[in-house]
Amino acid sequence: MLKVGVLGAGHLGKIHLRLLQQSDKYELVGFYDENQENAERISKEFGYKNFNTIAKLIHAVDVIDIVTPTLSHYKCAKVAIKSGKHIFIEKPIANTVEEAEEIIALANEYNVKGQVGHVERFNPAFIATKNMIENPMFIETHRLAEFNPRGTDVPVVLDLMIHDIDAILSVVNSKVKNINASGVSVISETPDIANARIEFENGCVANLTASRISMKNMRKTRFFQKDAYISVDFLEKKCEVVRMKDAPEVPGDFDMILQNAEGVKKQIYFTNPDVEQNNAILDELNSFADAINNDTTPVVTLEQATDALRVAYQIIDCFKK
Repeated sequence: MLKVGVLGAGHLGKIHLRLLQQSDKYELVGFYDENQENAERISKEFGYKNFNTIAKLIHAVDVIDIVTPTLSHYKCAKVAIKSGKHIFIEKPIANTVEEAEEIIALANEYNVKGQVGHVERFNPAFIATKNMIENPMFIETHRLAEFNPRGTDVPVVLDLMIHDIDAILSVVNSKVKNINASGVSVISETPDIANARIEFENGCVANLTASRISMKNMRKTRFFQKDAYISVDFLEKKCEVVRMKDAPEVPGDFDMILQNAEGVKKQIYFTNPDVEQNNAILDELNSFADAINNDTTPVVTLEQATDALRVAYQIIDCFKK
């Protein structure tokens, strides 16, 4: 079991603490939170060991789980890596692309592993369909959330849309060619609702919408590719696959057949792949332990998270123009 310590005991930090204590791959040594009053309260309530300095916690563990505000990700990662510790960082990897690139360079220099908490990669509906997503040419995502003051210190692109950016980059095997985007600030100082169109060199187009001022929650992505349409509901953890293939010469009574203008007939199949329910946060943390123990590449690498952050900032730059 890997000894692990958590930096940050806010809303998400408390979830990480609980799950790491449940995990059979980690030994939870303790945590550090800069608000010592909050730290003492959590320690008293849940029994986790509260360290009064980051240095003491880092010294006592093999892995540091960074669940602090984004502004401090780089500083925390730098200290942990220079102490030779593996790092799990909540998304986004850092506040700037430059900071993210330096985290990568440090991890390579000190030969430690890093993984970033793009948790939707572990969403069971995405896992159930990922192998079916082959060369998608049009992607549409909607990630809508009811207003919550937590997270409004950053644009909605870094808060919500970055989940979909990362998921899309993980399935589109091509470089980004062009980005157009617009964003509107309604309640916050930074954009609360945004739309982006990402064009890839291979011709794929992704249209992303994110809002944190919606009347209802929605997290849906649709992938369109040759002879298939794949719908993934990240919120309800459901998926649907619609496939087409050449129609049989003598269709059955209940076969659904489409005929195009050229007279070509296609048969349509609907399937709902089995979705194995899981705890995505626990799975991502456990997968990082496996990567360390087996010396394999983490599921969400520091480089992939930096690519997602780079695209996010290209979208934000479009707002400024």
